Amino acid sequence: MSTDAIVLLKEDHKEIRRLFGGFGNAGENATATKGRLVGKIIELLTVHTYIENECMYPEVRKLLPDLEDDVLESYEEHHVADVLCIELSMMNPDDERFDAKTTVLIENVTHHMEEEESDWFPKVRAGLGRKQLQEIGARMIEMKQKAPRKPSQPSALKKALDAVRA
Repeated sequence: MSTDAIVLLKEDHKEIRRLFGGFGNAGENATATKGRLVGKIIELLTVHTYIENECMYPEVRKLLPDLEDDVLESYEEHHVADVLCIELSMMNPDDERFDAKTTVLIENVTHHMEEEESDWFPKVRAGLGRKQLQEIGARMIEMKQKAPRKPSQPSALKKALDAVRA
């Protein structure tokens, strides 16, 4: 298994996209299936945004100061996803706005992932050496074990509040 930070993040993106596709293909009345999928989406996004916000972004910001604007935009995109995840975690799959809110989450996160993969990751790879990306990735793997899995966990809430205060 690779410890390259970008490879690890792209693997997360792939799994998140798979779940997004499952939601989109679930059918109009598949309330229980959609509820399970959204629960898993929330868990994966909570972990993913945590390791990016707590490890990847601060490291890139420190090592590649020219990418600061990109990092700040990513923090804000994560904040939007965090808010939607918090709201979805408090909803029932049969709530009137559940599908609409999930669709907005999917659209926002898809845009974020596409932007990272097509624009930001190439800049980071060009600016950091293989060894640095492997070191960051190794730290991300460690952090993933202790990362919050629900948006209601204190470390996830802290992340959302930090984005508001920043």
